[in-house]
Amino acid sequence: MIDEIFNSASAGGSSVITVGGTLLAIAVSLVFGLVISSTYMFTHRAHQKSFAVTLTMLPVILAMIIIFIGSNIARAFSLAGTLSIIRFRSAPGDPEDIGYIFFDIAAGLSCGVGLYLYGAAFVVIVCLFMIILSKLNFGAQREAVKILKILIPENLHFEGIFDDILEKYTKTFELTKVKTTDLGSIYELHYDITMKKDVDEKEFLDELRCRNGNLNIILSVAASELFSR
Repeated sequence: MIDEIFNSASAGGSSVITVGGTLLAIAVSLVFGLVISSTYMFTHRAHQKSFAVTLTMLPVILAMIIIFIGSNIARAFSLAGTLSIIRFRSAPGDPEDIGYIFFDIAAGLSCGVGLYLYGAAFVVIVCLFMIILSKLNFGAQREAVKILKILIPENLHFEGIFDDILEKYTKTFELTKVKTTDLGSIYELHYDITMKKDVDEKEFLDELRCRNGNLNIILSVAASELFSR
């Protein structure tokens, strides 16, 4: 059984690659990549140009890999060995970006095996679905969570020192991290807070400054809120 498999692999074992079929696969996969990339840019106001270009390229690359391999087992093993020595050193990105990469891979595979109509239906339906989710702001938090960073001197006891001010101006607050800076002479407090409606943020920060000795205070949007935009 095993001998027969490798004999067929060494004999060619792959479907005939035609110029017309290859050009068609390239053209369709390019269209798929452009549609997916355009959907990504439309649903992400803050997007990276390099990632948008990658989404355009990836279906073409996958389609050509599938065409070149065909049913040739030897080529498949060679490709697996080549990919095994590649090391991706980039840090994991936004989970939604990773989802778009798998979306691209599926579109490219459909072109590589010649299932253009199924691939087109798949791309159109998923892209429309992503646009609808973006318009509905699906998964976003109802109330914006902000990060509050407050510096205090080392001689100031930080536990509960700002609770009365936070209760006055916020709906919820939680001390998430405490760290020292400047060789331990300064403490940096990190809070996750949800502001009350119609609150004067300047007045809020002014009261905090009076309490922390006018050291630095930073009020910023949480990272999850940035990704949702």
